[in-house]
Amino acid sequence: MFYSLRNRLFIIFTILLTVPFLVLSILIPAWFSSVIEDQTKDSTVEMMEQFSIYINSVTSQAEDLGKQVLVNQATQDWLHAESDSAVSSDERMLIKNQLKMQLSSMMINNSNGMDISVFLNDGTGTWGDNPNLSETDWYKAFSKDEKRWISHHQDPYQLHQAMREMEVNSYLIPLFDMQMLDLSGIIKVSFPASLLETALGKIKLGDNGRVYLLDEDGKNVLSGKVETPASVLKDSLLNIERMNQSNGLIETAYRGKDYLVFFQKLKIGNWTLFSEITTSELFAEIDRLQKKLFFFSGVIFLLTILASYVLSSNIVRPLGKLTNAMKFVENGDLEGARSFMPTIKSYNHEVGYAIKVFDHTVEKLNELIKTEYEANLRRKDAEYKALLLQINPHFLNNTLEVIGSLALQNKQKEVLDVSIFLGRMMRYSLNTKTDIVRLGEELAYIRDFIEIVRLRYDGAVSFIIEEDPAAASFPICKFIIQPLVENAVKYSLIQKTEAEILIRTEWKDNELTILIEDDGIGMSKEMASKLLAEEKEYETVLDSGGSSIGLRNVIGRLKLFCGSRFSISIQSEEGAGTSIALCIKGNEGDIHDEGYIGGR
Repeated sequence: MFYSLRNRLFIIFTILLTVPFLVLSILIPAWFSSVIEDQTKDSTVEMMEQFSIYINSVTSQAEDLGKQVLVNQATQDWLHAESDSAVSSDERMLIKNQLKMQLSSMMINNSNGMDISVFLNDGTGTWGDNPNLSETDWYKAFSKDEKRWISHHQDPYQLHQAMREMEVNSYLIPLFDMQMLDLSGIIKVSFPASLLETALGKIKLGDNGRVYLLDEDGKNVLSGKVETPASVLKDSLLNIERMNQSNGLIETAYRGKDYLVFFQKLKIGNWTLFSEITTSELFAEIDRLQKKLFFFSGVIFLLTILASYVLSSNIVRPLGKLTNAMKFVENGDLEGARSFMPTIKSYNHEVGYAIKVFDHTVEKLNELIKTEYEANLRRKDAEYKALLLQINPHFLNNTLEVIGSLALQNKQKEVLDVSIFLGRMMRYSLNTKTDIVRLGEELAYIRDFIEIVRLRYDGAVSFIIEEDPAAASFPICKFIIQPLVENAVKYSLIQKTEAEILIRTEWKDNELTILIEDDGIGMSKEMASKLLAEEKEYETVLDSGGSSIGLRNVIGRLKLFCGSRFSISIQSEEGAGTSIALCIKGNEGDIHDEGYIGGR
């Protein structure tokens, strides 16, 4: 019972579907978690570094403004006027207005909308007097703890009404007489806290991560409550303080939750950019995905049981009988297959249709085999003709160019010689009685072709022909040597003024070898491998559109007529030349039978 088809299908489907899906339900979430964690770390660190650059830009601008105000002559004049009792109130008012104009000009030219206020120690200010200056929190922090950078607060003593109503952060710089160096007050450069809050809001840590800008006491520099558990915040800040690095990641745990804490130390006011998220929040979507995958694994398991039953009852049994009928066909017994077909019954429409079609196929098989065989012979011949037609126009065009060039030079004898050689070649080409010639005839044709090449290049190309007499009667396709010789000449003269081409034939161990070797530029190993790969993958030439001339042409024709008896090897080195060997294994009678090659 265990080995029944239904049970085997159940086991196979379980192994192929349920088990992999169950394994993926575990592996995919784990892999996603790893990827998400790495991406979160990289993206968070990158965004925090960008925020650090931005806040440095804003705070540097605030520092520059404060220093400009300090050294400005209008500021120093106002400071002197306020401390000198000999200066009249009208003069003081005029000097103060001049200072206000300077401050307004600086604020207008500022791109971040910063507001500048100047106060004396007694609370006298540019935009309003603050008699309780010494009691304000930000002034106390500056006086006692020398805090130059102030966290979010509201300041009613500023020029712009909008700035008075919003939360601001400020940079404080002592106001002193540049000559006497007496501390006389304070310069306060304020900028909207929203500048930093907007930039801070662009730092995304998952969907629920929390990001803060903290001062050295762990308090939020910007508005809003720090929602990170106090224990996690305290432990993290202690670890950050002990660490020498300016940024990094701290992993900590609190009440069964694992926290990822990213930090970036800022040079401004000992501030720290602090962001944290729990791993459960970070991987919440992954957990939900895993639960869904487990659920689908169970559904697939149930569907596997149902599918194994349906397949074994309605599909597998008739297909098994159909396989038995196919064995008759495999053995060539078509009549036995047809007599067995009526025993196959199926209530499945698709399987029944397949059985019907197979029965019809068996009936038509003999007729189709004969028809296809004849069609293949015709197609093979058409492909050869298509390849052959690529050669004749090619060499004829080149030869006519040679004749034209010699005629322009008034070389009548050479024109006559070329015409004689061309005439011999044309007689050879126009002989359509057979496409198969003996190797000796092909070499005679090549010798005429070589004479034309020598005249064309004015003796710059020398040829060596080593002909094996034993191979002279071997039957081959026309025009398989000429394209290779043309290529050899072409690539030998690219970088050189002279070239030497070797043509060798050899009959040995019932195999003909035709070797064409040059001393040209050669080719890379990658190019040679590509040409050999194309030779292995060659199927048809009719699809080429007649654009393949040269080595591909030769390979295509030899593949058509010789089939598996043909092979090619290419030995080449860049700058040292190329050697191409065409190898054709002989059949019985090849050396004596002129009209036979490759079973044509």
